[in-house]
Amino acid sequence: MILVKKLVKRFGPLTVLRELDFSVAEGEFVALLGPNGAGKTTLLRILATLSRPTSGLVRIASYQLTQAGPELRAQLGVVSHQPLLYGDLTARENLIFYGKLYGISQERIQEVLELVGLGSRQDDLVRTYSRGMQQRLAIGRAILHNPKILLLDEPHTGLDQEAGEILDRVLQEVALEGRTVVMTSHDLVRAASLATRIDLLSRGKITASTPAQGLSSGDLVDFYRTALAGGRGKA
Repeated sequence: MILVKKLVKRFGPLTVLRELDFSVAEGEFVALLGPNGAGKTTLLRILATLSRPTSGLVRIASYQLTQAGPELRAQLGVVSHQPLLYGDLTARENLIFYGKLYGISQERIQEVLELVGLGSRQDDLVRTYSRGMQQRLAIGRAILHNPKILLLDEPHTGLDQEAGEILDRVLQEVALEGRTVVMTSHDLVRAASLATRIDLLSRGKITASTPAQGLSSGDLVDFYRTALAGGRGKA
């Protein structure tokens, strides 16, 4: 579903991604971990068509990035650090506004509001929502048009424990629908509980990859430390 080969991204003299190779199969949930400045957000922005690579091949859902347009964007759902919602509209009005881009039915909007647990608050202004509720609505907006691929940039940032657990349940339900998911995170344990695979990005490259299922917290720490030290391969 996602194929990246020898991807390079430079910002002036600074090289952020260094001939990066990365692939995700249909239906996989990949957690992308790494230290600050490793290039996680840059990679997600390129996959979301929000930034152009300096060089390299990026193919998403059979579309080559340099030749893609609205057809590819219709296959993507994106959640960034900011929820990017209209605070003076209700949750339902936000989804109606976005849904007009894709001709989404009222039935689908109601279905998504219930999925993200906001059915009882759908007529409240979004500016009255907690950070966790806004993140759930942002995910609802991202999946509203049934995209094949969901790209999540640290969706748990700023959430308390209860809000984080609610968001986890939403993401698990989204994954069960068979979507392909790439999520950046700094939380090893949470990433392992949600994802089917963990990749570590360090110094502009994927330095290690491991299946997430069955990993203990000790295994996760060892994997992370080894990868940061420059190891390559599977834990």
